Amino acid sequence: FSYDAQAWFGRDYDRLVIKAEGDLLEGKVPEARTEVLWGHAFAPFWDTQLGLRSDSGGGSERRWLAVGVQGLAPYWFGVDAVAYIGEGGRTALRLGAEYEVLLTQKLILQPRVEFNIYGQPDEAREIGSGLSNGTAALRLRYEINRQLAPYIGVEWKGKYGATADLARTAGERTEESRWVAGVRFWF
Repeated sequence: FSYDAQAWFGRDYDRLVIKAEGDLLEGKVPEARTEVLWGHAFAPFWDTQLGLRSDSGGGSERRWLAVGVQGLAPYWFGVDAVAYIGEGGRTALRLGAEYEVLLTQKLILQPRVEFNIYGQPDEAREIGSGLSNGTAALRLRYEINRQLAPYIGVEWKGKYGATADLARTAGERTEESRWVAGVRFWF
């Protein structure tokens, strides 16, 4: 079981943003990321974000200071770019982009990519420096109404560079594909 959630509370200009992502495998959480951010609009469709990130699950727990932007680039590309500074001089960068292709007024195809880059290795969490991992996803959702939209899709995950080397040494796979299904909602 995997989860990927984002929620915000507040108004258009200032809001509390919560992002959470992780996996649940045989009753354990091998990997999870939770972010609590303050978002402030600085231009139409663009927010700056400042807050904290916590990595938990397998290995040592890590805490990070997060600074980033999230918004809609020209031609309606959703962009999420966040830089992290952690304990012991650790640095990281997460870049994500998505796009919505309207097949009909209610049927929407959404390609999405995300990449994680780390400044130095963290062997306790099986992360190498440089481009660490990436995800490419394709989701098809049906909007029953604007507030409720179930979706199905496929997701490809890969580990790269030194992170892939650490995974191979531990006897783990460096690539995986999986089917996804979920519900997108807001109120």
